[in-house]
Amino acid sequence: MSEELIRECIKDLIPYEPGKPIEEVKRELGLEEVIKLASNENSLGPSPKAIEAIRENAPFVNLYPDGGGFYLRKKLAQKYGLKIENILLGNGSDEIIRMIVETFLNPGEEVIVGEPAFIIYQLASKVMEGKCIKVPLKDFTHDLKAMKERVSEKTKLVFISNPNNPTGTMVTKEEVDEFMEGLPSSLIVVFDEAYYEYIDDPKYPDTLKFVREGKNVIILRTFSKAYGLAGLRIGYALSTPSIITGLNRVRQPFNTNALAQKAAIAALDDQEHVQKSREMVKKGKDYLYAELKKLGLRFIPSVTNFILIDMKMDGKKIFQKLLKRGVIVRPMGGYNLPTYIRVTVGKREENEKFIQALKEAIEEVRNESSSGN
Repeated sequence: MSEELIRECIKDLIPYEPGKPIEEVKRELGLEEVIKLASNENSLGPSPKAIEAIRENAPFVNLYPDGGGFYLRKKLAQKYGLKIENILLGNGSDEIIRMIVETFLNPGEEVIVGEPAFIIYQLASKVMEGKCIKVPLKDFTHDLKAMKERVSEKTKLVFISNPNNPTGTMVTKEEVDEFMEGLPSSLIVVFDEAYYEYIDDPKYPDTLKFVREGKNVIILRTFSKAYGLAGLRIGYALSTPSIITGLNRVRQPFNTNALAQKAAIAALDDQEHVQKSREMVKKGKDYLYAELKKLGLRFIPSVTNFILIDMKMDGKKIFQKLLKRGVIVRPMGGYNLPTYIRVTVGKREENEKFIQALKEAIEEVRNESSSGN
């Protein structure tokens, strides 16, 4: 294909690079045992109720799914005290982010994002020829005051990742309330709350109140993280009926599959499993924090199920050394954090394997440096 056929605005786009799959690492490196702590998945797996729902509905995958996801939207509406018209389903939050920019962003309009934050905001906006205004984080947290100062008559969208990926930090209710005060009605604020279920901080904002007040707000949540359904790709947006109506104009028919819808409905009925996941993460973070401190490594305290760690050396090298030892983490060079890695909090045995492999990787890199390799 001729390079000339590609749209100018995407020629310099670097595709999003997800965490390496377990099977690929096994095949490439000839390893029998590999653990993945790269993509913030739930190491406990999905709810048994979700698995059973998948089994029960597997014989019917010859039929198209419910295009609008009525029963899952109804369940979510009951959970949040909203109407079904307030809810849109997506093939993961990623698809909804793309739907948002396709629906609302005109060429040349501005999108304000934190830097670093989830890279898909920038990629999706660029595809629609929007202009990304990147506002540096403050103490690894969204600087909402600085972001508000960048709002102009050209601003159409503001993305706030809360908690933020990749730093694991959150902005508070007080900060959000101050940010929302007096914003022009011509822009939409998107709160990406993918890690919402892991929050236990009373200062976390209740963004649903903005939806109930009819403000131009979209809340993104997902079944990929705490609910353990990342492989089924099912997320959702909560917003005003008029915004949801707009998003439905660009939503592809049958965008969420039948098994994903059924599994998500069942998962909502198993909050005990979510609580187990939360407890696993809390214990795992306590263990990892203690071990990282012993190693003299700086990390960012996290309200999520992952930790950002400063290796004080090339993070890509540490990533590669860990890979050889059957541990997949995420190097953060793509987020302009070249000395950092991000690790998902796993089960106890996974966390222990990570720490042991990390010790060996650090030692190997240091030995190579001292020998001049």
